[in-house]
Amino acid sequence: MTEAPLDGLKVIDLTRVLAGPLCAMLLGDLGADVIKVERPDRGDDTRGWGPPFAGGESAYYLHVNRNKRSLTLNLNAEIGRSILAELITSSDVVLENFKLGTLPKWGFDESWFQEHAPHVVRCTISGYGSTGPGAGIPGYDFIAQAESGLMAITGEPDGDPMKLGVAIVDYCAGLMAAISILAALQSREQTGRGQNTEVSLHDTGLQMLAAIASNHLISGEPAVRYGNGHPNLVPYRTFTAADGSFALAIGNDTQFRAMCDIVGRPDWADDPRFARNQDRVVNRDTIEALISEVLISGRKAEWISVFRAAGIPCGPVRSVVEALSDPLVAAREVVTEIDHPTIGRMSMLGLSLRLNDTPAEIRRHPPLLGEHTEEILVGLGYDEAEVKTMRESGVV
Repeated sequence: MTEAPLDGLKVIDLTRVLAGPLCAMLLGDLGADVIKVERPDRGDDTRGWGPPFAGGESAYYLHVNRNKRSLTLNLNAEIGRSILAELITSSDVVLENFKLGTLPKWGFDESWFQEHAPHVVRCTISGYGSTGPGAGIPGYDFIAQAESGLMAITGEPDGDPMKLGVAIVDYCAGLMAAISILAALQSREQTGRGQNTEVSLHDTGLQMLAAIASNHLISGEPAVRYGNGHPNLVPYRTFTAADGSFALAIGNDTQFRAMCDIVGRPDWADDPRFARNQDRVVNRDTIEALISEVLISGRKAEWISVFRAAGIPCGPVRSVVEALSDPLVAAREVVTEIDHPTIGRMSMLGLSLRLNDTPAEIRRHPPLLGEHTEEILVGLGYDEAEVKTMRESGVV
């Protein structure tokens, strides 16, 4: 077997919900030994986020916690904190999303890390960061989408602001956290020392404004909603055919001219209102209405076929059921099956990280609450009697 990229790396995952668990799962996919530390009473909040449930676990929890071992630990107890200290000093990465000041309250402040675990990379995920007027305020994806401006640019122009259908800020914050951890680990190769990294949902949401933020910062004009349209490209939106909707993404004037020829209106490409993209942006409503009148007369599969043959980007608007059952999903193994102790054979999204020489791998099912507690504690040097005593006293 070829070693995974992060084989031999030990990660202590003190996070719950989505951003942190996603980050830790990605590190686990890449080969890290991830220990998920959870409260003994109920564990990660998302274990109860359902329905749907399977084998006593929520679908939400299952989607973001594979390739981890679960240790239950009461960190309000002194012995629980002592065990955490042992875990940290023997690890490479500590990932947490506690309320600001929680780890220092338990004794794990910067001076502790410098004295006892200077090699450890620490990553904190928070709502608003550790500085500024928002420091200490809990963070939630929905609120981050609202406050960052993402909702203001999502939805129909005359409709209400809308969030995306998934917790996209949490998800992107998890990706940012994984990138920052990998960068800090690379830096450690040169310096021999770990460092703090910090990711906030609010910062991430603002970064996700992307070109919309740049448009405003350059022009001074407020951003508006375009529904499924694009602020800088036209036509670039969904259109309705006789039997349903499809997405059409014209990225340059050559593609626009090709589209005009296909729909039998080559004159549009020579019309000064539409010849250049910048002209089409100004005359957005006019050209989109003209295109709509033509496309409604044909079937979406036919339009997609001829447009793709001409190199014009387009694709059907699918339901989730249709998307996950597409033949491409099977060919790319985007959905896979694994064995789970209470569910049996279960389906889940597969690996999105693909490395040819040192591949990622699904090695572990999403763990049951405390499934590996005894295994981990014995690995730290505790015997079975000590573990039993800790269970009886509520430490684990």
